[in-house]
Amino acid sequence: MSAGKGVLAAVGAVVAMLALGLIAGGGGLLWAYGNDRTPDGFFTSPEVALATDQFALISTDIDLGSRPGDWYPDGRLATVRLDVSATGDSPVFVGIGPEADVDRYLQGVGISEVTAVRADAVTYRDTVGGPPAAPPSQQGFWVASAEGPAGQSLTWELERGVWAVVIMNADGSAGVSVDMAAGASTDLLIPVALGLLAAGAVFGTLAALLLFVAVRRPTGDPKVTTVPTVGGYGVYPVRVEGRLATDLSRWQWLVKWLLVIPHLVVLAFLWAAFFVLTVVAGFAILFTGRYPRAIFDFNVGVMRWTWRVAYYSYGALASDQYPPFTLAESDYPATLDVAYPQELSRGLVLVKWWLLAIPHYLIVGLFTSGLISWTTGIGDTGNAAFQLGGGLIGLLVLIAGVVVAFSGRYPQSLFDLVMGLNRWVYRVLAYAALMRDEYPPFRLDLGGSEPDSAPPTPPTDSPAGDDSTTARETTSA
Repeated sequence: MSAGKGVLAAVGAVVAMLALGLIAGGGGLLWAYGNDRTPDGFFTSPEVALATDQFALISTDIDLGSRPGDWYPDGRLATVRLDVSATGDSPVFVGIGPEADVDRYLQGVGISEVTAVRADAVTYRDTVGGPPAAPPSQQGFWVASAEGPAGQSLTWELERGVWAVVIMNADGSAGVSVDMAAGASTDLLIPVALGLLAAGAVFGTLAALLLFVAVRRPTGDPKVTTVPTVGGYGVYPVRVEGRLATDLSRWQWLVKWLLVIPHLVVLAFLWAAFFVLTVVAGFAILFTGRYPRAIFDFNVGVMRWTWRVAYYSYGALASDQYPPFTLAESDYPATLDVAYPQELSRGLVLVKWWLLAIPHYLIVGLFTSGLISWTTGIGDTGNAAFQLGGGLIGLLVLIAGVVVAFSGRYPQSLFDLVMGLNRWVYRVLAYAALMRDEYPPFRLDLGGSEPDSAPPTPPTDSPAGDDSTTARETTSA
């Protein structure tokens, strides 16, 4: 896959995610419009209890486009409703007025300003003072108000300005206690929802065009990666290899978490694209039986990049050579490749990633213990890939780092085991990402290189006194 097509695929994947978000947002608004409104068209909040020993409960600094240059739509934006029920003996008053007029009216009056409303608690800021000079209903600045015993409902069409909400006893006495619920109604919900859906359709079309150009098969026969099968031993078509460095720094491994941050930022976006493109590839396999070659090469490149960074950092700690920023093959001492399949089962694509791979997920989970993001984290952003600690791989790599710090040498047997565990994980990733139909083997292929030769067959004992030897030939397919 060319660099240009890789960029197109990544951009297309990001645009597709944006399109899905817009469509989900528009659909959510339409669902809420049809299911969450009251019969009179309001969206309402849960009821909350408000109480104070002072003379007024207030909420201030409700700024609706008051400053010059602030955007505020002309005409009706929304209607708000406050449903207030007195829980004390006094009739209740609720009003909305300009903040400056409310401040003048309540100058020197004992008030409790509501600063936060949570599901489990309400917080206030109290100002101690005396009673108001006159009951609230005698003030002429209220733009909306309601007064009376039991429950009262205030409705108000939003206007430009800075406003305050005031709840008091109708006679201005101290000790205000009410239950209140807020609601809102707007005529803009349907236009906004339809706008989001339209924008989602536009971005979805753009994403489809970008992905089409990126995954379009080039003319001519593509290069096909082949994986040998030796003596019936069955080398799995995912090659994960590494060359252990002999001159590892004793202490550099302590700061590699910092050194790989640039890679983690890039990989976060690459893994997001990996997930979206895997979904696209799944549909392509379902209808055509083929994995689009451009997507395949891109996804293999993401896995290859991830393996190099893991090999350098806390997936192996086996090299101090800084990983290159590329999806392509390089001369880095850690390599990964997946053989391109000419044909894939259309039926397996529906079950292998969520059902057939479950036994491997359980085993790989023991190897990684939550660090699975950097190997099987399809659907995550990928930035959780290199968390420290946890899992058998993390424990073994930590032990290796300590040994290197004190001896300057990475134990070969420990490296072989770490490689075998990583190899198992990447095989499962390739299977779950729909790249191969061959079921991953339940075995540890230890060592830095793939097992390209069949295990030796024990010799057959010759009869006593027979000096002949048995010739054995192993043929590589």
